[in-house]
Parts: sequence; structure tokens; C-alpha cells
Amino acid sequence: MSGGHNSSRAQALQQASLALQMRQFGRAQQLAAEILKSNRTDRSAVLILAHALINQNRAGEAIVPLEKAARRGSDAEVETLLGAALCSSERSADGIEQLRRTAARRPPYLPAFQELAGQLARAGKLNEAIRIVEEGLSLAPETIDLKVDLGRLFLQNHESSKARTILMVAHDAAPGRPDILTELALALLYERDYAAAADKFRHALGLRPEDALARANLAACLLEMGDRDGAETALRAVMRGRPHLLGRAAYVLAASSHGRFFFRPSAAAKFLGGESN
Repeated sequence: MSGGHNSSRAQALQQASLALQMRQFGRAQQLAAEILKSNRTDRSAVLILAHALINQNRAGEAIVPLEKAARRGSDAEVETLLGAALCSSERSADGIEQLRRTAARRPPYLPAFQELAGQLARAGKLNEAIRIVEEGLSLAPETIDLKVDLGRLFLQNHESSKARTILMVAHDAAPGRPDILTELALALLYERDYAAAADKFRHALGLRPEDALARANLAACLLEMGDRDGAETALRAVMRGRPHLLGRAAYVLAASSHGRFFFRPSAAAKFLGGESN
């Protein structure tokens, strides 16, 4: 293969990868498909194509190229993406079986554990999902992302005390990550430690001020602490430019022992400064 061809391919892959990162999925798909016309076995192009198709809700179209790539050699990343594509195309049993095989690899490929646990959780099998992540952590105990996943699963399974414990470990290891802060704050909120939860939500919002759900949860903490003015100010900030979050904001107000209840959504929208419709 000529140096010029290699250079052209590398440039095209770079453009396709950038398009994928920018969420320009149609362009990423087009660029990857062009690369595969001249080299059907280009692994990087297959992965970009598959990601682009899955993100366009066209996972079924990603299965064949991924299956071909998986048959060409042992590749845990390709196999994990194949499992995800199968699960997203109404072939969940096949996808989960594929992910189980990939998670059984040694040395372990940790994204396979994460994908398998996520698919099991979506299927309502939370206890099994938790066991999968715990297995991954037993193989790689320092992995922060697995600890965060485990914390989220504990929260979904209404085990907030366990969630708080593992998320505090993750937070100590990576104190600047807003995703960990918000998950830990949720665990503290569910444990009714409202002051500590509010502190973590504020910290997270300092790092990611556009996180409207974190701001709504901060409002819930403030209401429970008796700071109605602060909570209502936070909820008005949530609603600003986001009328679709009216239901969430109204629920925060109604669910608190110090909140407010509105019989009509239009009244809640007017109070919060949103659109009445």
C-alpha cells in the first residue's frame, strides 16, 4: 500500500472520528463507509461505522460488519460493540450472551462488564447487573468507572447506603469529577442527609453549571432544609429556557414537606416563570 494511500486513509479516519465525537453521526457513517469501500477489513472504520449507526437508532445495520470483524480475530472491543448492537436491535438474548462471552475473557476487558451490566439493568435484572460489576471490580479493584457504575446500580436498586459507601470511595479517588459528585449527592439525598447532599450538588454545579437535573435536586435539598426561597430560585433557573422540565420542577415542589402543590400545570408554570403551555 502506497504512502499516499496510507496518508489519505489516516486523514479520512481522523475526519470520521472527529465527526463521531461531534455527534455528526451521518457524516461519520458516510466517511467510514467510504474507507471500507477500499478496505473492507479496516477495523477502525468498522468501529466508527457501527457507533454512527447505533447512535442513529440503526443498530441492526451495524451487526453484519461487526460480525465479520469479530470473525477475523479475537477482538474484545468489536465483540462488546456487537453485543450492544444486538441488544439494541431486539436481539437482547443474543446480545447478552455475546457480552457474557466477552466478559469471560482474561485478561478482562472492562467495558464488556459495563455494557453487560447496563443491558441487564435495562432488562430489570438489577441484582445480576450488580454482581457483574462486582465481578469486574474483583478483577480490577482500582477502576473508578466500575465503582461509579456500581453506585448507580445500588441507587436504582434502592440501596442508597451501599451506593453512598462506594461512591465516597470513588469521590476520594477522583474528587473533581462532576458525575461522581452528582451520584454521591443523590445517595446522600436519599439518605436524608440534605446538608451534605446540597454541598455536593453545589460543587457539581460549580463544575457543570448547565446540569439542570442536579440543580433541581439541589432545590429538593434546600426545600427539606427549610430554605424555600433558595429552592424556588434554583427551580426558576432550572425552568429558564427548559419548559420540558416543568414536570420535574413541579414534582420537586410538591414532594417536599416544605414545598407547594399546584392543581394545574399552567399555575405551576406561571409560578416558576415558565411557559403556561
